[in-house]
Amino acid sequence: MMPQVALTTLGCKVNQFETEVMEGLFKARGYEVVNFDQHADVYVINTCSVTNLGEKKSRQLIRRASRQNPEAIIAVAGCYSQLSPDQVSQIPGVDVIVGTQDRAKIVELVEAAAANNRAAQVNAVSDIMHAKEFEDIPLFSMPGRKRAFLKIQEGCTNFCTYCIIPYARGPLRSRSLASIAAETEKLVTAGFSEIVLTGIHLGAFGHDLSSDGSEITLVEAVETVLNAGGGRLMRLRLGSLESIEVSDKLVALMQTDKRLCPHLHLPLQAGDDRILKAMNRHYTTAEYQELIHGIKAHVPGIAITTDIIVGFPGETEGMFENTLAFVNKMNFAKVHIFPYSRRTGTPAAKFLGQVSEADKKRRVLRLQQLAERKSSEFHQLFLGQYHDVLFETAEASGSVSGLTNNYLRVHAPGNQECVGKIATVKLERLYQDGFWGQISEYFS
Repeated sequence: MMPQVALTTLGCKVNQFETEVMEGLFKARGYEVVNFDQHADVYVINTCSVTNLGEKKSRQLIRRASRQNPEAIIAVAGCYSQLSPDQVSQIPGVDVIVGTQDRAKIVELVEAAAANNRAAQVNAVSDIMHAKEFEDIPLFSMPGRKRAFLKIQEGCTNFCTYCIIPYARGPLRSRSLASIAAETEKLVTAGFSEIVLTGIHLGAFGHDLSSDGSEITLVEAVETVLNAGGGRLMRLRLGSLESIEVSDKLVALMQTDKRLCPHLHLPLQAGDDRILKAMNRHYTTAEYQELIHGIKAHVPGIAITTDIIVGFPGETEGMFENTLAFVNKMNFAKVHIFPYSRRTGTPAAKFLGQVSEADKKRRVLRLQQLAERKSSEFHQLFLGQYHDVLFETAEASGSVSGLTNNYLRVHAPGNQECVGKIATVKLERLYQDGFWGQISEYFS
């Protein structure tokens, strides 16, 4: 019988992509992939360490896997393993520990642990701060989704005072343009209509590739993807970017090539300049506002989504009110709101003026109410319009769901045959998390 492996992911889209890569490695070695809640011979937990809660959930999943099959090989990968390998090694049942590099060896390490009957724990975590090359692992099998993630960048050197990620992911490393082109062609040939470029610090792509005097930036990566495979890709979407890294060339490309989706996720984190400075964010609210207004002027209908941290150390009621006022005038399509999490090992964890949990909860609720109202206002701008929708899922109720190029969720009558296709849809009314519409015409 084929050995069975179950994988699960905590955290960001980059983690999700990396789990899909490891899943492909196991499939290539002859393993059957099963759901994580099933009995398996191997369990792989790809962990998150952005917050202390992420680490807690990681430990819970490790223990859950151990209960499901006490004889299984349990491998723990990702940021939690990278930052706290000794802590992970003490969790009962853990056989293999891999950090945020050397995932290409995951099957080899698991099989080494099995060969010695789990007699000795295998710890493959190395010093990530000395990493110099992008870990280029191709997708050996296609993910079970209609939008494909393509990781092109690793590492971060921003060192925001609240963030542990630079210590978990190491310095900047970029995927080569040749590798990006080859992987894009594979995804397009496999039938994907949309690719999402991801990275830990995506806007810094190419900084480590420009040593010969020629400048390589995210724009070159975007052009490479759009041109690969004979230009057959129908949609390209960008992952999260720092606002100061959105160049005029990138905005111009979004204007001229309609395949580059008019959607940018630009984390704001705070709408008060004093808090931004304390966070070590490299812009002011005025600079952020000027950029957004410029983008919207050049790309009508673009969706700008963002992240905001509420209750950062030292945030007073007045500073929070500044954030509310700023969000109110920026008209974001969607705001992802996070209460500040005191992350051990970051400078902000030692800052004075830690905000109480009760105040954070109250402020989150107020900001959520505002964000929902502004999101509704943004959605209403598109009522009655026709938009192209890539359908991703079919529901038992006889409807399908997908996204427009500017990241609006659309539901419409349909079945499984619609999934993976792009259709023109009239957006008739607001519905659930987006719109209810009627399909006008299919063209893919």
